[in-house]
Amino acid sequence: MPDDTTAIPRPAPSPNDGEPPVSGLGLVHEQGRALRLTHDGEDLVRYVYRPWDAQVESPRPYFHPIRTLGGDTVSLYRPHDHVWHKGIAWSLPNVGTANFWGGPTYLRGQGYQQLDNDGSTVHRAFDGVESAPDLISVAERLAWVTRQGDTWFTERRRLRVTAAPERGAWTLVFETSFTNRTGTAVPIGSPTTEGRPNAGYGGLFWRGPRSFSGGRVHAEGSEGDDDMMGTRSPWMGFVGRHDGTDRSSSLVFVDAPDNPGHPVRWFVRSGIFACVCPAPFFDEVVRADPGATLTYRYAVVVADGAHDQDGCGALADLGLGELGRAADDPVRVAE
Repeated sequence: MPDDTTAIPRPAPSPNDGEPPVSGLGLVHEQGRALRLTHDGEDLVRYVYRPWDAQVESPRPYFHPIRTLGGDTVSLYRPHDHVWHKGIAWSLPNVGTANFWGGPTYLRGQGYQQLDNDGSTVHRAFDGVESAPDLISVAERLAWVTRQGDTWFTERRRLRVTAAPERGAWTLVFETSFTNRTGTAVPIGSPTTEGRPNAGYGGLFWRGPRSFSGGRVHAEGSEGDDDMMGTRSPWMGFVGRHDGTDRSSSLVFVDAPDNPGHPVRWFVRSGIFACVCPAPFFDEVVRADPGATLTYRYAVVVADGAHDQDGCGALADLGLGELGRAADDPVRVAE
């Protein structure tokens, strides 16, 4: 019998010894409700495509919770001050007489009014859901339905997710192409186009955690906080700190160079609460003619750590590269 210092040979591992660890990106389809994306087996982001919201909140698909590769949550859901804010969502407040944002509508000379006009963005079908350890790609069809039940726009949406763990970051590419089905021109604007200064929100809107209030905002050639409202820039970064830890996270939003009006004006807040929105209708009404299709593409880079001006610029380059790869993808969404 061997003593305590004698090495006892171990048998070779068997395929039945246990499930191997998960590596790279993964996807779980919660049928009829959401897509849950993972990285190395840990939750990364949940895309809720069939929400259960009250009509006044303009039900629409959204991303929440959103986490960094390190596991920190960087989104907020139904904050008490604006219950229609949900993680990241494509949200438009002034679409003709309709509201696809939620809550009250700002009207020139009348201010905010709660009208019977909160519409829904309704998931119709997935044309493709592809998952591999290095890429997740989703093609989706949706409809913009008014409170009265009329379909004003049909939409084709593309989501593309990649990860760069060596940089502590992952990237979401969001593309929307929406077509006017009404037979008449529909103007798309914002509270600013209705007369409220510096309220040009509408587009791909992100609401950050409460602890991100007071975070630092970066753009090409400038940095600040609330004073960055309305800045024109090809990208914008937001750096915030987490409660309960000594950690920080950074998000960088990138406007695709082929977007109408590039570089976009940005709606951003830091002092009251954290939010960022590339706002293509900030201070200029865009007219969607009958049968016309409007297309917008963005990258959102989610990173661990507090990145400075140069660091956010490097993350913007990462997002720009992913936008280029998405544009070259043969399964790119088309009408």
